[in-house]
Amino acid sequence: MIGWRGLRRSGSGSGVSAPPDAADSPPVSASLVQGAAREEQPGGPAVRRRRRRQRVLLIAAPFLVVLVWAMVSYTVWMLQPTSMQWNVRSVEWVRQEVPFGNWMVDEGEHIYYSMNAPEKGGPQLKSLPAVGLNLPRISPSGTAKPHIQAAAWPPPIKPIFPHPLPGEGIWKPTGPPVHGGPPVLVTSFRSELDYPELVAYVAWFDHTRTKIAYYPGRYEPPNAAVRGPMMVPNDQRWRLLATFNGGFTYTDGNNGSADNGRTNEPLTDGNATLIQYRDGRLAIVKWTGGPDVGPDVAWARQSLAPIVWNGQLNPQLNDNPDSPQWGYTLGGLTRVWRSGVGIDRRGNLIYVAADGQTVITLAKILQHAGAVRAMEFDINPEWHTLITYTHGANGLVPTMVGANPMQSSNRYLVPDDRDFFAVYLPLPGPVTVPFN
Repeated sequence: MIGWRGLRRSGSGSGVSAPPDAADSPPVSASLVQGAAREEQPGGPAVRRRRRRQRVLLIAAPFLVVLVWAMVSYTVWMLQPTSMQWNVRSVEWVRQEVPFGNWMVDEGEHIYYSMNAPEKGGPQLKSLPAVGLNLPRISPSGTAKPHIQAAAWPPPIKPIFPHPLPGEGIWKPTGPPVHGGPPVLVTSFRSELDYPELVAYVAWFDHTRTKIAYYPGRYEPPNAAVRGPMMVPNDQRWRLLATFNGGFTYTDGNNGSADNGRTNEPLTDGNATLIQYRDGRLAIVKWTGGPDVGPDVAWARQSLAPIVWNGQLNPQLNDNPDSPQWGYTLGGLTRVWRSGVGIDRRGNLIYVAADGQTVITLAKILQHAGAVRAMEFDINPEWHTLITYTHGANGLVPTMVGANPMQSSNRYLVPDDRDFFAVYLPLPGPVTVPFN
């Protein structure tokens, strides 16, 4: 036993040694102590590394906060109910939620649409897209009820091109007559000699055989006295004749609106305002009545400034056609899908949608179609929508007038994000907007 303990102490024999005692450890080098001290000095490398890390964190923190906010905001936005495609909804998120987002989107659209504007010339069309039904024309006659004044058909739209295509500018009904005359007529025509491939789609609504209702969408207008179903009410579809899109949003020009005498967003003096009075009259006026409508107004919808007034183009179109009042940063000179409405000399409503238009050419189309007063409605390929309806054995049969691959012909039969108009067969009594 004594020998074994001696071997362990001496470390000989098997080569296994015990750990050295603290007293046997070599002393710490003075140079290492001095180096560590230099590292921790105010200007030392360790301090500089810590400061670099702090600076990186200070710079990255705001970006990280913004990134987290953007991810949360975008996720919440995209999970909300919507009728839009995901890419359109994403653009709307930038407009509504991102600081300066509306300006950024407008600038981006201006650049994109300018780069992809239609070119002059090109091949002549050989035919026009089919619109309306080939029903025999029924002239107003004694079959009309005594209290209903039979409105004459509007004259055919005079073709711009010297060699008209079959059916160009010729009105066609979209359904059976009402009291001896058509409540809705549609047609199409080529609107510019320099752009032979561009087609304007036009609808005409007889104010004596129709009543129109204005409905808020899910998000437009932002505030609504009655939000309603955000689509054509189910119990009103039996008398539905047509639907069409609304105007510029409330934020793009303080475009107010009202339903059944109640204000959604306050109306702005000077804005073009489409109105239906409770007695059935339709009008486009330059609003001067303050933020609210009177008791004689069934509904009202504003959209920018008038583009046709008393049969003449608004002079400001020529003075400054790219003014923000014609579409804000996108302006009026960019050629895009545009829509608009007008009133003819008999008080009937005209709707127009056409691709590749400036605000000036849109005004000329409405003027050429017979409008004596007109205003611009929504623009860009996502929003123009004109749908007519027939009533079949299995219910409504919708027909899109003017192709829009970004919208379904069932738009407005399901909840929609944007406001819109529904054209109905008339009922006796004052005009109201039915929300049931």
